[in-house]
Amino acid sequence: MSSLDHPVIAKVAAALHEAGHDEAAERIRILPAEVRTARHAAEALGVDVGAIANSLVFRAVFPDAPDAPLLALTSGAHRADTRTLAALAGAERVDKADPDFVKEHTGQVIGGVAPVGHPSPIRTFVDTALRRYDEVWAAAGHAKSVFPSTFDGLVALTGGQPADVSAPHGRESSA
Repeated sequence: MSSLDHPVIAKVAAALHEAGHDEAAERIRILPAEVRTARHAAEALGVDVGAIANSLVFRAVFPDAPDAPLLALTSGAHRADTRTLAALAGAERVDKADPDFVKEHTGQVIGGVAPVGHPSPIRTFVDTALRRYDEVWAAAGHAKSVFPSTFDGLVALTGGQPADVSAPHGRESSA
């Protein structure tokens, strides 16, 4: 399959082009097998697991407002902490999102969620741990597709807020 044969990947490529990230759009890679985890993606690409930018969608719960999607682009080397994300977002709490919630707000399925190409913008936090890598890889809307970027590129692309999204040392991660 070419990268533009799949409608969701085509939508991600269009969003990358629209945002001026033409090189990333042109470098979308279709891998031989699905890579639904950071470890599998890193192995397929021959990169450090920390250079994988996981797109994790959460359900942010606010006291007097509807639940809202929250996107955390995390380094594959660790897990996002929902208490940290809740504090950053000013939410009462942040929960894991179920597959239907993810699909509704991104148009994509878990395991291939891209940082862009969603029906509406999603509040995004970009893990500062991704700064350590000259090149990072993110899903391109399908579990077999990825594209390269940089930490600064992901921040610019998503309008995201740089943040340390992992659990503080000594506390178990929540997600």
